[in-house]
Formats: sequence, structure tokens, C-alpha cells
Amino acid sequence: MLEVVEDAAALAGALARVGERGAVQLVPTMGALHAGHEALVGAAAAGGPVVVSVFVNPLQFDDPADLAAYPRQLEADLERAEAAGAALCFAPSVEAMYPAGRPQVHVEPGPLGAVLEGASRPGHFAGVATVVTKLLAAVRPARALFGEKDYQQLVLVRRLVADLSFPVEVVGVPTVREADGLALSSRNGRLSPSERAAAPALYGALVAGRDVLVAGGAPSVAEAAMAARLAEEGQVVTDYAVVRAAADLGEVSDQAVAGELRLLVAARVGSVRLLDNLGVAR
Repeated sequence: MLEVVEDAAALAGALARVGERGAVQLVPTMGALHAGHEALVGAAAAGGPVVVSVFVNPLQFDDPADLAAYPRQLEADLERAEAAGAALCFAPSVEAMYPAGRPQVHVEPGPLGAVLEGASRPGHFAGVATVVTKLLAAVRPARALFGEKDYQQLVLVRRLVADLSFPVEVVGVPTVREADGLALSSRNGRLSPSERAAAPALYGALVAGRDVLVAGGAPSVAEAAMAARLAEEGQVVTDYAVVRAAADLGEVSDQAVAGELRLLVAARVGSVRLLDNLGVAR
């Protein structure tokens, strides 16, 4: 049966009990769990007992309206987490996570925090890095699993763990998609029917860019193909459509392209901001 705790003191005791069953695995979430989160829990369970955190972190929202609109459905989340095989859920309040209020000290995400999502959402990755650091320190897992849909976040957490010497393995789990290619996201439920019909254009753009790269085309040509595909859908407003080095999201030139690449897109569909990405080997 899933155990649920809401503060650090209770978490310490619960972790001692859970840890008796093996190496603890952490799946951090902001709730509104879906099949993508279930895939994370399933992948984590192969390594040991799973701790799922459910916390809507205010530090990573630059828009108060976006924070207020973020779905909160803890009871349904607990049911999904238990059905997926989680042993423990840590579901703190904002006051429990930040007992002194907004922290005066935060984790600086470095150069990676200022590009792509970081450029569009100032302060977002400082909030992500700070809460992930707190969760890793509190749970002390052997592995922490993150979905590849938020690929920049995954790369940043790997950098954080390496630079701050956390003894944890960061594992990326492939994106789970709807039949039409749309990446599962807690935000998808905010799409109107017509917006939902337009949203798979993000995946279509990624496929168009991937096809260019697989055929030997240059990254700039792939980016143009992605942008063109997104422009075909009138309800989609593109933020970026780029090709980057997979390891660190560094820019790649048309003249020297080799190794693992990542195509990344971000766009608004109506009022909802969506992200997606695909990997390509060259």
C-alpha cells in the first residue's frame, strides 16, 4: 500500500522503512500524473522501491497565472502512483518545502539555464535546480528518473548532479506519446478541442527536421523544415525550433555535424505552452 507523507520529519522515517526493501528510486513530479509518469515509475521500480514526489514548485513559474492554472489533483495522483508501483509519495505543501518562505539562497543553473526555455522563462531553471537539489538531499536516492519530454531539464539535472557531486544516477526515460504523436503532458488537458487537433504539429515538425538530418541535410535546413511545418498550423505560435548537441545543448554548425543531436521545439497552442523533442544520431 502506498505510504503518503507531507513533511521532512515524516519523510525521514518513511524512507528508513522503504529503504529496507532496496535502493531508493526517486521520480520527481508536479502532479497531474498521466501515463508518462506511470512509465517513469515502472522504469524506476526495476531498480528498487520508488518514491514519487508531488509538488507544484512556485519557484519555477515566472507567470502567476500559469502557476494558479496548473492542475492539482492529489487524490487521483496517489491512485495512479500506487497503481504504477510506487511505495511512497512525498507530497509537501509550499510551507513544508520552503518553511522560511521564498529561499534567499538558490541553485544557479549556469549557462544552460539562460538558453531556450531559460531565455523564454527567466528564473525557471533556478527554480528547477533549487527544488531538485532539495529533493535529492531529502530523499537521497540511488537513481532519479526524469522524462525526456523536458529534455533541457534532464540535461540540466545531469549537470547539477555532476557539478555538486550528488551520489545519484540520473536516468532519462523516453517520451510517451498519444497515437497522433502528441507528447503526453499535464498541460494537454487545458487545450480546447481545436487546439488539441493542432497540437500534434509539434511532433510533425520534429519528424520533418529528423528526416532532413537522417538524409544528410544540414542542421540549418532541418530547423527551416521544422519552422515551416509549425507555420502551416494557424493555431501554433512558435517560440523556437532548433537542432542542438544532445549532451549539452550546445549549438552545432552545418560544417561540423557528428554524434548525437537533439531537435527541440516550443510553441504556444492557444494559451498553452508545449514542448517536444527528438534525438538523432549523425
